Amino acid sequence: MISFEKDLAKKQLHVVREFKAPIAKVWSAWTEAELLDKWWGPRPWNAVTKIMEFKPGGQWLYSMVGPAGEVHWSNVQFITVGTNTFEATSFFSDENGVQAPGFSPSNWHVAMKQEGDKTIVNVTLTFQSEADLEKLVAMGFQGGFTIGLNQLEELLG
Repeated sequence: MISFEKDLAKKQLHVVREFKAPIAKVWSAWTEAELLDKWWGPRPWNAVTKIMEFKPGGQWLYSMVGPAGEVHWSNVQFITVGTNTFEATSFFSDENGVQAPGFSPSNWHVAMKQEGDKTIVNVTLTFQSEADLEKLVAMGFQGGFTIGLNQLEELLG
């Protein structure tokens, strides 16, 4: 149901996840703040959207709030939005969307396709360096993203 592949030569992570849901429903869950906030990030952390402008040149500014009140901000800047696909640059930020020092942005390409009663989501993350890729992996990206995608499966259920 889920696959993670690391391609150090291309400085990329590839994630493929299948959902038993129509593509329109999966697309909405990835592009509408009220739905994103319900599944993005691993429990017991919660995503809280401050700004969502899902369009080319727009942004998604959100915080991850931990169980003890910890707050970590991220900014996603949308580059292109097409039919069931989008590309964005993502980085850790402050509450105003200003990039945090010490972390380089990553580029996300998300593409969805309908196959029968399932939607296949392909995510490719491209990093500026192998070290940036390894840093995100070391922070637990695979485990956290897997939990989030499992929460999306529950939401779609």
